[in-house]
Amino acid sequence: MRMRKKKNLEKRLLNCENNLITLRSDDLNSLTAIDKKEYFDFKEMFGNDNPVELEIGCGKGGFICKLAKQNPDKNFIAVEKIGNVIVNGCERAEKENIKNIIFLKCGAEYLPKYFPENSIDNIYLNFSCPYPKKRYENHRLTNGRFLNLYKMFLKKDGMIFQKTDNMHFFEYSIAEFSQNGYALQNVSLDLHNSDFENNIMTEYEKRFSDLGQPIYRLEAYLK
Repeated sequence: MRMRKKKNLEKRLLNCENNLITLRSDDLNSLTAIDKKEYFDFKEMFGNDNPVELEIGCGKGGFICKLAKQNPDKNFIAVEKIGNVIVNGCERAEKENIKNIIFLKCGAEYLPKYFPENSIDNIYLNFSCPYPKKRYENHRLTNGRFLNLYKMFLKKDGMIFQKTDNMHFFEYSIAEFSQNGYALQNVSLDLHNSDFENNIMTEYEKRFSDLGQPIYRLEAYLK
């Protein structure tokens, strides 16, 4: 079901100028657009040299806000292409005075245009849309198309953390990671009944967990 557009959305997004960057490319072909680099200067962006971590598909921002508050010695970038959704995270960060998050309104396929090589310490993929229909497979954030884009800016010792409630998507992701030069560790088929500690729950995760559905999690890194 399509989300109803929030009242005064454009004005609310403009009011988030302190922590929101909207990225638009004149080139609608992401494959050629990313060749024209416009790298961010993270030191200038955050005012420090702290490590930078990335969440792609941050939704309403609950996870990234909690993570940033727990780790004031790190910087975080939260990516979400839907303005109707990202505005919640921006406003929450502003309300809670969280200074170490920048929100990016853009599609993940354009990120290599803006992120320097070897610049991102870790990537979080939390409850990404599984795009179950085969014809939309290349939209999945663990499709080889995206996994190869992440290699352009993920540090050599960086990690990708994935969580999902969708078993078939999880199986697909394991295969894609394995076929695209990544190794896996700490694979869990039932996160909430495992010994994993310090898990930060997302809005979706709580909903699915309350329904008794298992949560799948893995960690991937470049071989």
